Amino acid sequence: MALIETVDLWKTYVMGSEEIHALRGVTITIERGEYVAIMGPSGSGKSTLMNLIGCLDTPSKGSYLLNGKQVGQMNDNELARIRNEEIGFIFQTFNLLPRATALHNVELPLVYAGVVAKERRDRARQALEKVELTPRMSHRPNELSGGQRQRVAIARALVNNPSILLADEPTGNLDSKTGSEIMGLFERLHKAGNTILLVTHEADVAAFAYRSIHLRDGQVENDIRRAA
Repeated sequence: MALIETVDLWKTYVMGSEEIHALRGVTITIERGEYVAIMGPSGSGKSTLMNLIGCLDTPSKGSYLLNGKQVGQMNDNELARIRNEEIGFIFQTFNLLPRATALHNVELPLVYAGVVAKERRDRARQALEKVELTPRMSHRPNELSGGQRQRVAIARALVNNPSILLADEPTGNLDSKTGSEIMGLFERLHKAGNTILLVTHEADVAAFAYRSIHLRDGQVENDIRRAA
């Protein structure tokens, strides 16, 4: 059973009297353990596709199965649970709480999931260990470099052991050296068994993935795999 399966996925936005088709019948299958880059120019539909896969939005038509379950038939509570437990989000802007320590930022998804305090701390420490940030866990975001903040964000995405890591332009706010370090971290996470979906418009970032899905005008233009 595929982890992600979309069939004839459409997303249409109505702007006044105009209809904008952000996605036009996208059909893709992604297996557990894959490392996939979704590429395309601005306006190609890659962010829209990411939002649908991340259950942040619903398609206008077509179907999306996550772990064999029809996402379109889920209620708000089920969708919220999936966003918190099945999907780890990593954003370009880090989205950390400025006054909270790195450890507390990583704990947040577990707070929402109702995990008890001691287990939360233990799991958050383990996640920070995976991203090699244990010495900085009591620091707040303004005491961390951009690369360290992104590592905190990645640890937070990992803390629930999600089915998928969804990364939206994860190196967009980093210099090239730090960006390379973050991509090296993704490579290690992938080798450890994580499924990674990366949205990027940068070819050198996409080159780290083992499969590239190129979108143009809301459709799949090509789907290329490289040897592992």
